[in-house]
Amino acid sequence: MTISLYDAVVPSNLQILGAIDALIDKAAAFCAETGRAEADLIDARLAPDMLPFGYQVKSCVGHSIGGIEGVQAGTYSPDMKPWPTDFAGLHDAVRGAIASLKAIDRDSFDALADADTEFRFGESRMPFTGANFLLSFAQPNFYFHATTAYAILRAQGVKIGKRDFMGMPRMKR
Repeated sequence: MTISLYDAVVPSNLQILGAIDALIDKAAAFCAETGRAEADLIDARLAPDMLPFGYQVKSCVGHSIGGIEGVQAGTYSPDMKPWPTDFAGLHDAVRGAIASLKAIDRDSFDALADADTEFRFGESRMPFTGANFLLSFAQPNFYFHATTAYAILRAQGVKIGKRDFMGMPRMKR
């Protein structure tokens, strides 16, 4: 069986973004139950030198649909805009990414495999093919930020487990 670039990227992005969306719901419920402010969780960090939950969620969007849009454009630079400061804004970002991913045409996506793609950050430049960028740069970053978002909520006392991180697996039909 041959696996396409689409199959290697898009369904897993959708699975984990769906889980992230549900984590935001659990964070909101936790705040309502404990009387904590949304900002307490959105600004929570695992370590002082790490970026907070809100950034981690925004980065999941940036390394999923944002990475794909970068390949389509031929260049990707990290989104330096501020992250949403409330759960509604985080939901909007995640749900927008989910909708955009669902709208991707499989054949057009697979055609991006050999597309020249350059990562740019400040003066730094890194050349990739579309497939190499998505699989060796965007996807590892996506999972790093998803894992960190999960870990921040867990460290703050939100009652979540491995199934909350994984979301709904794609089972045989």
